[in-house]
Amino acid sequence: MKLWFFSAVCLLLMNSAVTEMSAGDRIVLRLMGDSTMADKDLSAQNPERGWGQRLKSHLDTNVVIVNYAQNGRSTKSFQDLGLWDKVKADLKSGDWLFIQFGHNDSKADDPARYAPAYGAYSDNLRTFVEYALSAGAKPVLFTPVSRRWFDDRGMLKKDCHGDYPAAVCRIAEEYGLPMVDANSITQEWLESLGDEPSRQYYMWVEKGTSPRHPDGKVDNTHTNVAGARKIVELLLPAITDVIPELKPHVLNYDFVVAKDGSGDFFTVQEAVDAAPDYCKQDETTVYIKNGIYNEKVTIPANKQKLHLIGQDAMETVITWSDYAQKIGSTGYPMGTSATSTVFLYADDFLAENITVENASGEGKEIGQACAITVDADRAAFVGCRFIANQDTIYTYGKGQRQYFRNCWIEGTTDFIFGYSTAYFDGCTILSKKDSYVTAASTVKGQKYGYVFRDCRLIASDGVAKVYLGRPWRPYAKTVFINCELGGHILKEGWHNWNKPYAERTAFYAEYGSTGEGAASAKERVKWSRQLKEKELGDYSPDKVLDTESEIDKNGESVKVRWYFGDLF
Repeated sequence: MKLWFFSAVCLLLMNSAVTEMSAGDRIVLRLMGDSTMADKDLSAQNPERGWGQRLKSHLDTNVVIVNYAQNGRSTKSFQDLGLWDKVKADLKSGDWLFIQFGHNDSKADDPARYAPAYGAYSDNLRTFVEYALSAGAKPVLFTPVSRRWFDDRGMLKKDCHGDYPAAVCRIAEEYGLPMVDANSITQEWLESLGDEPSRQYYMWVEKGTSPRHPDGKVDNTHTNVAGARKIVELLLPAITDVIPELKPHVLNYDFVVAKDGSGDFFTVQEAVDAAPDYCKQDETTVYIKNGIYNEKVTIPANKQKLHLIGQDAMETVITWSDYAQKIGSTGYPMGTSATSTVFLYADDFLAENITVENASGEGKEIGQACAITVDADRAAFVGCRFIANQDTIYTYGKGQRQYFRNCWIEGTTDFIFGYSTAYFDGCTILSKKDSYVTAASTVKGQKYGYVFRDCRLIASDGVAKVYLGRPWRPYAKTVFINCELGGHILKEGWHNWNKPYAERTAFYAEYGSTGEGAASAKERVKWSRQLKEKELGDYSPDKVLDTESEIDKNGESVKVRWYFGDLF
């Protein structure tokens, strides 16, 4: 196994957002029911969702959800069509079995589905319950979620399910089973909203707005994305009351991105666009489920206090393939500044467990191709991966501060470059070519440039001649503290970029370097420095990133608080 791959795996395991249970200890929820619970076909941008489909995004990966629910099923047809046989084949001791029917059992004009409430419907529920109990599983009965039926006076029709909710209650009492009264919970919610406001949660589709329903649709039974999410939010407190062990596994995010349709959006950009502008109080949290997101993402300046959380950094990947020599919309090459997969302009930002990749490759015909441009102050990245070749991370903003902790960064030439003050804490940095790691462009008078603390610098096979950095601009500042340097780092350490004058103005320093690439002061270029121990206090994250750089109305320097300042 290659060193760099092993290091990446170890890094991500240590910094995983969720500590997973062993497979045998995970909580298994098996869902059987009708269309209001079912997973929906996502072709033609179908906006319909069942609440069971959405439940996956409200619980962490320690909870396994298997949804057998299907459109149009009743307790009768669920058995007749062989779906109950699938459940029985899969059901194991300790599993929870959610049972919700009633919408289709009441259709007296359809013999394939009709099951009278106090006749076949109740008998079928008993069949499900008794088998589950015999298998050591734990059934939970649900009354059917309410239909959105309002009369001419705007009053909700509460008898939309006739005797079926009461029949469920009776079976629950008969067997002493937990029950979630979804009918009452959703009716209370619908009443609180009223007729017109509640339409936004159901399949009320305007003509010409959905490829799936080009002529529009009016449906008071089935929910859209927002409605499915809302029903889960309504039902979860009752579900966790009857299954208390679920409570630690409930996720609370403002938005969820998921390619499988279990979230609010399919793309990261949609979630960013939905975040409130100029957030003044709490952050907006966006959970991004595993998947390859082929998109170019821009986070504008008005989306402040945004917190993006990937499910797993190895499998939550935002990727694009723009490059400097690519012909853009103007008919000319795009240039470096336009190539990033992600552009970040919003202050007070945090990303966790996400891979950002520029997949355009390497070569003269490609040139520079950035993974991310960070033009934002107080931006932080934890457990993220940044993958490209030349110019991977562009720390663009002059006077801005950025923090990278336990990140994986790989590239070829100058793959960490730019103007900002940036702190790299416990990161793994992979050089894929004989070249340069950093190209700082620190502004004259700026106290700090790049600081690397407790980082590991490694290389791909065959890479043997890498410099720690070279000055893109004359006042470049880069410091390595207690870092492990692989044998690919040259003994001279630094390069002047054929700018002898930069030797007088650049500040390149180390302290406590270890590994084959470490060297004595005599072996390093004469114009670099070895820090003294007493100077280390000036290079803590707090010192470097909370620099008194802002001026208040009285002309005095003041510290600007990091919203996510508890990271360091």
